[in-house]
Amino acid sequence: MFGWFKSEARKRRKKVRLDRKYLEERARRFLKGYLDSDQTQKPHFYRAVDDASKKCHPTELGVTRSDVEDSLIAETTSQRAMQIFLDRMAKIKEEDRIGNFVTDAYAAVAVAYHRAAGVYVEDEEMQQLGTAAVHLLTIATLYTEAHKE
Repeated sequence: MFGWFKSEARKRRKKVRLDRKYLEERARRFLKGYLDSDQTQKPHFYRAVDDASKKCHPTELGVTRSDVEDSLIAETTSQRAMQIFLDRMAKIKEEDRIGNFVTDAYAAVAVAYHRAAGVYVEDEEMQQLGTAAVHLLTIATLYTEAHKE
């Protein structure tokens, strides 16, 4: 039984290392951009992060909520966001501002869902980043639901 706990902790540490390597800088940039934006710019952040989340969420991929636990949904969503992020990174040009903005939104979504899945329990700095990303995702979801056209 204790071997299982060690194995899970090892898997979490590996995920944190990968998130720090690939996602941390881009997620921070997205969140900082959001904080620095004015009220007319914030809806762009809300829509970008909400769209990214919807494209990664398992219910959008044919998995219903009754099929899996919440932590598994969060982990699956984070993995999908990470894959889309990496795919976009391979194709993106440095001068493509909109493309980079959307790519950064996927990084924020991946971090938010890893926070929700409990991946960052042993890393306070990533926990804080993840919490900020979760808050933004929550605000974005509420905003887009309230402003459906």
